[in-house]
Amino acid sequence: MTEPLQTSTQEPAPSRLPVFDENTCPEDMAKMMTNAQLASNFLKAISHEGRLMILCQLASGEKSVTELEDLLAARQAAVSQQLSRLRLEGLVKPRRDGKTIYYSLTDDRPRQIIEVVYDLFCKDD
Repeated sequence: MTEPLQTSTQEPAPSRLPVFDENTCPEDMAKMMTNAQLASNFLKAISHEGRLMILCQLASGEKSVTELEDLLAARQAAVSQQLSRLRLEGLVKPRRDGKTIYYSLTDDRPRQIIEVVYDLFCKDD
């Protein structure tokens, strides 16, 4: 059983999020909707525990499919399926060396999210 998240009694930090109201121009709202869609797709891609575990492993550097299978104790078909979804979402990129395919993160976004998730759910108190 997992422990519930601890709530803080401190005042929350001021939000960095923009505030939209009736004076917000349509162009800003359209941009926000586009960004919300991109963020939603990103979050859906990492919301599966298998994909999240793959991203955790790749946060420390490039890994072959075989290495990922071993590290995650998962079947090749399952790892390949999740890597395919992560590729489709643009979160990982492959590199072929002979018969071996290596994967790495395409940019730093997944690593940043993994660090936040780690701090919230995995870090020892």
